[in-house]
Amino acid sequence: MALLLVLILTSCGEKAISQEPSGILPEKAQYNNISKQISEVSPPAAIQELRQVLEVYQPQVVIVTPKPDEILQDNTVTVSFQVKDLPIFKDSQLDLGPHLNVVLDQEPLVTVYDLNQPLILPDLSPGTHTLRAFASQPWDESFKNEGAYAETTFHVFTKTDDNNPNQALPLLTYNSPQGKYGAEPILLDFYLTNAPLHLVAVDNPKDEIADWRIRCTVNGESFVLDRWQAVYLKGFKPGKNWVKLEFLDEQGNPVKNVFNSTVRLITYEPKGKDTLSKIVRGELSADEVRTIVDPNYTTKIPVTEPTPTPTSTPQVEKSPETQPKEEKQPIPTVEPSPSLPPTLPEIVIESPSPETTAEPQPEVTTKPESTS
Repeated sequence: MALLLVLILTSCGEKAISQEPSGILPEKAQYNNISKQISEVSPPAAIQELRQVLEVYQPQVVIVTPKPDEILQDNTVTVSFQVKDLPIFKDSQLDLGPHLNVVLDQEPLVTVYDLNQPLILPDLSPGTHTLRAFASQPWDESFKNEGAYAETTFHVFTKTDDNNPNQALPLLTYNSPQGKYGAEPILLDFYLTNAPLHLVAVDNPKDEIADWRIRCTVNGESFVLDRWQAVYLKGFKPGKNWVKLEFLDEQGNPVKNVFNSTVRLITYEPKGKDTLSKIVRGELSADEVRTIVDPNYTTKIPVTEPTPTPTSTPQVEKSPETQPKEEKQPIPTVEPSPSLPPTLPEIVIESPSPETTAEPQPEVTTKPESTS
């Protein structure tokens, strides 16, 4: 089994051996000072979450044209690609999306977001050229599965010894950083071809598997990486910075293969307004930018509950029920009797009994009755 594993690793040819990122600092870890000015930090929180969305993909990249070892009779070259198991697109509002990073010789890379449009390389110098392409996540981190990288060497008019990597040796492809950045941390990333897994190489010091290191130099200060993984760095100065990557052997000597030593100039301008800068600073959440990894995703708009205001509840008027009409009894009219003259009460005076001594009675004067 051990012999079979050695044969597989040493005969990988142009294919990249996958070594998934490991040992990434946890989100709230302290800085890992790897030089006096540069510190390794954990990836931005939104990128860690969005990265999980893309883990389901194992992109397979093919350079359709030009063909390997093809001799072209024109110095304007049309390049076409084929990608399986990864959607290639750019979000029109956020200006990011999964893409191809394409490198011609030692030139700065070119991003490709539309596979339906060929990439035109104009005014190439006569001679041999090597084109490399690999699938990348929206924040430029390369996919590291087997098949995510493709390479072709072609010739313009004639063959030369330039830009022709030795397929028997490991090959380093510089990816990031390059260009302009508006926030820290900044991604450090590269692609390895024909290089064994570091953990397998160091397992037995007497085996035939060559160990390797990647030496990174930032503004003159160097540190060494022994894992094939993306790293996020802080400590860049505002303005221009330079970064150099070198492939080293077990003894720490550079492996002499074309492209194994690459230098890039980058510009760091804090407070950048582009989408990536806002993601890195934490100003945009993973949900707000999820369309850069899933074009069919609909951003959830948070609903703010309004403060309830007292309102009068409208009363529903009921249709009046029909009540039976109560017949009012007519009030009887009492007709006044004809007016009569007032009648005085009749006073009767009785004569005293002869047996009773009559007391003197007051004299009463009777009013004569009026004749009607």
